[in-house]
Amino acid sequence: MSSTVGNAPRKGRAVAEQSRLSLVRRARRMKRCLDVAYPNAHCELNFSTPLELLVAVILSAQCTDERVNEVTPALFSRYPTAADYAGADRVELEELIRPTGFFRNKATSLMGLGAALVDRHGGDVPGKLDELVKLPGVGRKTANVVLGEAFDVPGITVDTHFGRLVRRWGWTESDDPVKVEQEIGSLFPRKEWTMLSHRVIFHGRRVCHSRKPACGACPLARDCPSYGAGPTEFDVAAKLVKGAERDHLLELVTRS
Repeated sequence: MSSTVGNAPRKGRAVAEQSRLSLVRRARRMKRCLDVAYPNAHCELNFSTPLELLVAVILSAQCTDERVNEVTPALFSRYPTAADYAGADRVELEELIRPTGFFRNKATSLMGLGAALVDRHGGDVPGKLDELVKLPGVGRKTANVVLGEAFDVPGITVDTHFGRLVRRWGWTESDDPVKVEQEIGSLFPRKEWTMLSHRVIFHGRRVCHSRKPACGACPLARDCPSYGAGPTEFDVAAKLVKGAERDHLLELVTRS
């Protein structure tokens, strides 16, 4: 058993009374651990242009990135420009994106997106948050992904994984995505926001699962107030760790 896991706090340790300074210090220690755990974290959607990324993120709602990546090659080939989406045949578009789920609503968003980009931005994807969120199908989460990946503008992406983990870690108590974005942003330098988002999301997909987190094989265990929400025995928890980084993550725990 590693010292990291052995020294982990018990489940339910109160964090509400912690000082602001202790919260910042703990959050930044956890962030440094995430840096080591996931040095190559990245957006897992495949794209080559801002438009392709924007479309892929819209399709990823209630759908895995893997499934979106299976659909987008044919989609991007058929609709390379915003004008193509604006003038798309609905039946054809819906059929192409059907595997991503909610395909009728998504088709409406993509066609509206294409028309709005043509009408308001000459067919180009804008690089400003206030302009992106005015587009059909685009909220703050989608906008921050596009800004961070396509325009190198730092942003915090509050998706399901991110919100779940930062609440589990006691970094925030809010369920409101905008408040979460603001509160977490205040804990870290702005330049770190985009990579922080990727690494938290990676951790949520690989280790800190919703129903059964791999607590006993988690490199963040020492600073996690929710340690014990999942199995704490290393051998049991290790079986829950997923992804290409699995061996690396387990090594971090066993050698510490």
